[in-house]
Amino acid sequence: MFQSGTQDGFELTPLPATRLEADAIMTLVPSGTGRLYTGPQATRDSAMSAELKDYRIIHFATHGFADDKNPKMSYIALSTADAQGRPRNGRLRLLDIYNLNFSAETVVLSACSTALGENVRGEGLVGMVRGFMYAGAARVVASLWRVDDQSTAELMKRFYRGMLKDGLSPAAALRAAQIEMWKHDKYSPPYYWAAFVLQGEYR
Repeated sequence: MFQSGTQDGFELTPLPATRLEADAIMTLVPSGTGRLYTGPQATRDSAMSAELKDYRIIHFATHGFADDKNPKMSYIALSTADAQGRPRNGRLRLLDIYNLNFSAETVVLSACSTALGENVRGEGLVGMVRGFMYAGAARVVASLWRVDDQSTAELMKRFYRGMLKDGLSPAAALRAAQIEMWKHDKYSPPYYWAAFVLQGEYR
């Protein structure tokens, strides 16, 4: 989660369901094996901390901004103020992501448009997914369009239940979660569940 505010001229509206999303995921994580950063704790520094290299799954639930003209300016929005309200850099930009170093099996970017980027001839799509894979992630779950806060939280609860409780592979867990959402009266339109794709190692 992050603190609402303004970044690069964009008003960062609150995402109340991200806290429900995070809490639901933490209930599935074995005690003592996970760590949750919310509000002013969810900083750029914490995201770039060496501690992250020890985690198998890294999950971001926040706003995402993909710049398909200048992908190095793409970023994940984090807290814009510390616990005392002092302003801080709240942008984890693509160049920051390339400089991370971890061996996470899965990085989940539960935010808008995180699978997008610039299509560069001879290189393919340059964006946040590539950055996280360059940093060491085996696979990345990211979104193809602007997603809904509430439905994304519901999808992620089901996705993590499949991985951490039912023992499914990330790809199988994502597929199962999307099928559940499709069968749900409120979330059956693809807009609510089809944005998220898994890139990288599928098993």
